[in-house]
Amino acid sequence: MSFYDVEIDALQGGPANLGQYRDKAVLVVNVASKCGLTPQYAALEKLHAQYAPRGFTVLGVPCNQFMGQEPGTAEEIATFCSATYGVTFPLTEKTDVNGAERHALYEELVPTTDAEGHSGDIRWNFEKFVLSPGATTVVRFGPRVEPDAAELVAAVEAALPSA
Repeated sequence: MSFYDVEIDALQGGPANLGQYRDKAVLVVNVASKCGLTPQYAALEKLHAQYAPRGFTVLGVPCNQFMGQEPGTAEEIATFCSATYGVTFPLTEKTDVNGAERHALYEELVPTTDAEGHSGDIRWNFEKFVLSPGATTVVRFGPRVEPDAAELVAAVEAALPSA
């Protein structure tokens, strides 16, 4: 199985076709609406808008495993993201990223090691993975790395499909 074959639903109904991202660079990030890092939504949206025309998308994965910081329903999450941060990037269903119920999407991602040498369990909300087209390269960033941090932007630019 690969990242593109994983079955996951979109936040508001129906399957999210991850195969549509096979030729794109993707930033996968577990998100939460009631976290101290929630303001990262603004920079995620800016990154998405800036690089979408070049074959890039942010994929937000709501998760309620960290101190219950994503308690809302799908509709509440979608409304919050849109109204508060103007989010236009796709969001998946609320998903477990750790533990016995870890979603297959994260089974594919968590073996990746970040710059600090961490692999395995997601540490907190807003942990990020940059995937190149075909997921031939995956780069992991910790939760406190801002979406507009130089190293994350460089990873996105390096992952963009060739023109």
